[in-house]
Amino acid sequence: MSNTLHIKAFGMVAEKIGLSDLSMDHSGDSAELLAALLVKFPELKTLKFTLAINKKIVNGNQEVPENAEIALLPPFSGG
Repeated sequence: MSNTLHIKAFGMVAEKIGLSDLSMDHSGDSAELLAALLVKFPELKTLKFTLAINKKIVNGNQEVPENAEIALLPPFSGG
């Protein structure tokens, strides 16, 4: 049985892909997830965004737990 990830996109990211909520097949880690997102939404390649798993910003490659809450966050303004 394949596990589905529920992904929320915010701000410019949502505008760029035209969706604020999407579902994708579960990826093993954040690098696989990003690669799959870039294949599905090539327009993301031109946008800086941050990946968060269960409300924690991803730094480097991390395992994506089953039923994780994924967020695609636009760049934050400020210093």
